[in-house]
Amino acid sequence: SRSYQDESYLHGFLGNVGDLQKAGVLQDVVLEVEGRRFPCHRLVLSATSPYFRAMFTSDMAESRQKTVVLQCLDAGMFGEILSYIYSGTVRVSLDKVQPLYQAADLLQLDYVRDTCSSYMAMNVERSTCVDLYMFADIFSVDIVRKACLQLIHKHFTEVSSSEKFCSLSVNQLTEIISHDELDAKEETTVWEAVVRWVQHSSVDRL
Repeated sequence: SRSYQDESYLHGFLGNVGDLQKAGVLQDVVLEVEGRRFPCHRLVLSATSPYFRAMFTSDMAESRQKTVVLQCLDAGMFGEILSYIYSGTVRVSLDKVQPLYQAADLLQLDYVRDTCSSYMAMNVERSTCVDLYMFADIFSVDIVRKACLQLIHKHFTEVSSSEKFCSLSVNQLTEIISHDELDAKEETTVWEAVVRWVQHSSVDRL
């Protein structure tokens, strides 16, 4: 006997699944996010996301519910995630990459999460490096964190003058100013940056 692999099978299968979703056929669960309802297929969700697999194949109450309310997700970003699940394609832009990463991280979608990480790392600029650094530090996105630190150290004088710089936590500030690669021509530059940070300090930061 001999086995034959249909090279077009997977692509055709994915396309057919996407067509079923667009047509609203055979959907067996509704996911509700921020009041918006997303009819879906449990099988497709479980096959692509460990998060949904655990939800629908365990004894959790959600496995028996026809409508499942999802918390801690942005409805717009979940729509993007759902588009990826049914097509294999994800669209990323600077204005939505952070919430998209958060959604992918929660739903355990490694490809989307890694794509967002790479996109952020490739788009670090002086105007965005502090914001991206803070995000990467919170979510432990090392590739982005390192790229941001490198740019912050290289353009410290300019970056430390930004309003966003004053939003750094004490640990984040300490990491930045104690790094060997810090490019500050005079120690007074670092001192002035710390003074500005202290003047903008708040109880929330500490």
